[in-house]
Amino acid sequence: MIRAGLAPHLSEVAVALTRAGQPEATFLALDRALAATLGHRLFTMLLHHDDTRESERIYTNQPHAYPVGGRKPLRDTAWARQVIGERRAFIGRTARDIETHFPDHALIASLGCASIVNLPVVWNGRLLGTINLLHEERWYDDGDVPIGLLFAALAVPAYLVAASRAA
Repeated sequence: MIRAGLAPHLSEVAVALTRAGQPEATFLALDRALAATLGHRLFTMLLHHDDTRESERIYTNQPHAYPVGGRKPLRDTAWARQVIGERRAFIGRTARDIETHFPDHALIASLGCASIVNLPVVWNGRLLGTINLLHEERWYDDGDVPIGLLFAALAVPAYLVAASRAA
């Protein structure tokens, strides 16, 4: 799949990092930049709470279906071991992949989503959270991960602000 040029979108996020209104300014820029480069129907950002083994939604492009706030426990699954434990991205290419790994698969399907890429946001060896993009079936492939991880690296300062607010 052909993806949009990265430079203007990386620049958009870098400029957003300098703006007041953090972390929201950066979250919105990441949403727009990742929509343009990798594409998504559903975009969420989760903050990881290692002490309680929970994740908290700190941004969403579909607040009616996936509102900001609240925490959910992390289950001991293959997905959690890969993304949370090993800090490696996950790609689910089909609705079956989503059904296997996510208990909210019916809601995801109702939004027209049947593929997912979860990008760990890591700073100094510590998992801060994940950036999650969902789209139609077979939308994402292995080539999307390095691009997504560039944006995840740019998300670090905004995640640090979000984590300090949650503490």
